[in-house]
Amino acid sequence: MLNTPKEIIEGNMNGAVTKANLKLSKMIALGIMAGMFIALGGATSSTAVHAIDNVGLARTLAGVIFPVGLLMIVLVGGELFTGNCLMVMSAIDKRIKVSQLIRNLVVVFLSNLAGSLIIDFLIFYSGNLDYSGGGLGAYTIKIALSKATISPAKAIASGILCNILVCIAILMGAAAKDIAGKVLAIWFPIFAFVIGGFEHIVANMFYIPTGMLAATNPAYVAKAEELYGITREQLNQLNLSGLLHNFIPVTIGNILGGMVFIGCILYFINVQCDKN
Repeated sequence: MLNTPKEIIEGNMNGAVTKANLKLSKMIALGIMAGMFIALGGATSSTAVHAIDNVGLARTLAGVIFPVGLLMIVLVGGELFTGNCLMVMSAIDKRIKVSQLIRNLVVVFLSNLAGSLIIDFLIFYSGNLDYSGGGLGAYTIKIALSKATISPAKAIASGILCNILVCIAILMGAAAKDIAGKVLAIWFPIFAFVIGGFEHIVANMFYIPTGMLAATNPAYVAKAEELYGITREQLNQLNLSGLLHNFIPVTIGNILGGMVFIGCILYFINVQCDKN
């Protein structure tokens, strides 16, 4: 048995009321956990694919592994910025205040960042990036540099595409009433977003800072130059400015994808149309 689309939207809006009224300490703790889970999905998928030259094959394998992050959040608990963009439906329905929506998104965003940074430092100091003679460290630098230099227009568009799929994954997971159904429902849209190479702000909280850390290791830097032709001048773009160059437009894109392309449209279809 599955929940109907209308039941899914109703359940999500009710859940948003709970999210909006969480104690600050619990909201922060759940946000940190979600940031850690997504970072672990990014770290393990990068480890699996770093030595694969074929882009399609590498993204396919990464897509198989990366969804573990969202699965852990849904099944164990966590507050994820991108998924919480769906709270806009409750705000439109006046079940929560706009101020509560903004409070949740700001607190969860910063908590996701804190959780991601914990894993970023643990991955760097664990020696994980030493794989393939520092090849994983070099790959991490390459990924971070590509994200830090993406054009704002591409970042926004890619962010929209990403959060369409992430929010759909969350809603599809709510359709299922058993764990196996939830796993399958969530896995496929996240698999698609990773294959598409779309920009997810919380995932980037892992990829870019870890690349910045990797760029402080001379062995990884030398390997990045050897494998990818990345010069030391290019590495100068892996700084706070480069991070914000990615974070700001990707966050905007994720908000638009989750709130406008999914939240507002599904609210109109499943709630507003039935009122008229």
